[in-house]
Amino acid sequence: MDIGVIFPMAISLFLILDPFASLPMFISITKGLDKTTIHSYANKSVLVASLLLAIFLFFGTQIMDLFGVTMDSFRVAGGIIFLMMSIELVFGLKLSKNTEEKGAAWAVIASPVLTGPGVITAAILFSAEYGVIPALIASIIALALTWAILWSSEWIMKAAGEQAISIMTRIIGLFIAAMAVQNIFTGSLHWFEMNVGTITAALVAVI
Repeated sequence: MDIGVIFPMAISLFLILDPFASLPMFISITKGLDKTTIHSYANKSVLVASLLLAIFLFFGTQIMDLFGVTMDSFRVAGGIIFLMMSIELVFGLKLSKNTEEKGAAWAVIASPVLTGPGVITAAILFSAEYGVIPALIASIIALALTWAILWSSEWIMKAAGEQAISIMTRIIGLFIAAMAVQNIFTGSLHWFEMNVGTITAALVAVI
């Protein structure tokens, strides 16, 4: 097990989880509730997010095989999702369709706010490239930091203010954009290397 990849993976997952972007919504949902209930919401949100993340860490590759998807194509698709996420964060846009969420309020934080398409994509990519155990350890670190931020949400918002949180969210968006471009380049390059013979043969046949 390569210990050196765990910390970078944990940082990447933390950036994609982006609990800072979830803070305003979490504060809105828990407004007027007592501290015990707020902490309970934080616990439940991160627990459900952890279960969803674990499913794709352990079974993501099998799910890809079931649908006949290669890692290179998934990496490019994931890069596109990351890029869309970064656009939302940097420019404050909402690219996904607005729907009326049903169910428990904390469940909305768990998914899709925390464990959305970006996190699921990252989980599958990391587990396939570095192994399930390093990816699992990195996920635990990222989720623990996320839990700590949600647990202390009221204090953080009072201390930092909404403007500081907004600036932090945009900075995180830039890093996610860089990750997106890297995934698209890497997936495209690997696909081209694997299929260069087929492409060359097709070109020769046409000429």
